[in-house]
Amino acid sequence: MFGNMSVGLAALGAAIGVGLVGLGATMAVGRNPGASTKIMVQAILAIAFAEAVVFYALYLAKATP
Repeated sequence: MFGNMSVGLAALGAAIGVGLVGLGATMAVGRNPGASTKIMVQAILAIAFAEAVVFYALYLAKATP
């Protein structure tokens, strides 16, 4: 039961993290459109790391009895 809860919270946290990274990236591009390529690269990396949290939670929930 607690494994399901941790995976759910990790998925919720990842979704919120992706949304916040996207929001920050769009605000940064709005302030400085010339840096959109550099901002996009950093945002994609940050989103990938935020989504990796779900896979760590799945692995840990499956590994613990």
